[in-house]
Amino acid sequence: MKTEKIPYKIYLSENEMPKAWYNLRADMKQKPAPLLNPGTLKPMKAEELAGVFCEELIAQELDNDTAFFEIPEEIRNFYKMYRPSPLVRAYCLEEKLGTPAKIYYKFEGNNTSGSHKLNSAIAQAYYAKKQGLKGVTTETGAGQWGTALSMACSYLDLDCKVYMVKCSYEQKPFRREVMRTYGASVTPSPSMETEVGRKILAEHPGTTGSLGCAISEAVEKAVSSDGYRYVLGSVLNQVLLHQSVIGLETKAALDKYQIKPDIIIGCAGGGSNLGGLIAPFMGEKLRGEADYRIIAVEPASCPSFTRGVYAYDFCDTGMVCPLAKMYTLGSGFIPSANHAGGLRYHGMSSTLSELYHQGLMEATSVKQTEVFEAAEYFARIEGILPAPESSHAIRAAIDEANRCKETGEEKTIVFGLTGTGYFDMVAYEKFHDGEMNDYIPTDEELAAYRDQLPKVQ
Repeated sequence: MKTEKIPYKIYLSENEMPKAWYNLRADMKQKPAPLLNPGTLKPMKAEELAGVFCEELIAQELDNDTAFFEIPEEIRNFYKMYRPSPLVRAYCLEEKLGTPAKIYYKFEGNNTSGSHKLNSAIAQAYYAKKQGLKGVTTETGAGQWGTALSMACSYLDLDCKVYMVKCSYEQKPFRREVMRTYGASVTPSPSMETEVGRKILAEHPGTTGSLGCAISEAVEKAVSSDGYRYVLGSVLNQVLLHQSVIGLETKAALDKYQIKPDIIIGCAGGGSNLGGLIAPFMGEKLRGEADYRIIAVEPASCPSFTRGVYAYDFCDTGMVCPLAKMYTLGSGFIPSANHAGGLRYHGMSSTLSELYHQGLMEATSVKQTEVFEAAEYFARIEGILPAPESSHAIRAAIDEANRCKETGEEKTIVFGLTGTGYFDMVAYEKFHDGEMNDYIPTDEELAAYRDQLPKVQ
């Protein structure tokens, strides 16, 4: 076993926990394109978003210039229940691979929701409560966001209505029951509860759903219910802002031991965990203070970055949300029912999309079976059963470490382990039984959805 001064787990004290969220957009010379009103094709104004989102969250969403937002004391006190989270040196994995690379992972699974999603859930619930609302509506893919939001709403005595992507609702019944334990109501999406859900079911009978479908239903429910607003677990600027605590803690832990990473890797679905992890490092890169190789890893079955187009598109399948300029497969795209439910979104954060478009980060896509091979390998060596989403980053980290073995380079790799996979055992079962497939959409399929993109000059 290797023996070095750097401990297995680097912990920060409560006093070292970030007191402000970092807004990456403040350091971007070319800002992300604004959200557009789908009716007028003009940039959305705060008052136009007020019927959907909480007022203070709208201010965070639209602010491209304020570098730091103070984290309210109530939220910091909640964070202290599970933060700061550890930065772990993967000594066992390094030794097993026989690589000269040094591998670290930021572990966000030390809370009941099992993932990083709680970082933004408590913030959004707090602002809803502060505004005097009765409750919130949302969507969830694999269930991590719905679980986190139900926890936060329970803590603050808010009602929580969750639309869960139908294939995940069926694949992950225990995740659903955790949400209900915390008092949330959970509906498989698309459903017959909303007008948009009924329309989607009429057009696509038997569909397994998508995050885009569930978003449409949650938004409709919010705007038609007095005292409710809609909250989103990824994609939006406000979510990346809240998740910056991940990267800020990671950088602080690395700085303690004068460690500078060469490669930073995160899984990418809508962008919340990736954006949070890379935020302070990308900020240094934008300011010309340091350089890093940043890699987004997405499923080959839903390859927004690697096979999508950079264009304005609806954020939801029902086309009731604003238009966002992002790397997208088309809002009508419904991915195969793969087991990384949190990554089954047709588009990508507008902030991350702009950074990718500028060549400041790279992206790769991986097949589902290759992801679970890496997940099982990691579990057997490092002792943590990872979520399917996180395992995309594990796959890429192992691949990069193996390249270092081939070249002899001693690079430092940091990746985000966003959560645990204990509610994903059906997926592991399918993998072990040889029943997991690697569906990849054809160019013809993707072209058909691209042809349906809104015409925006």
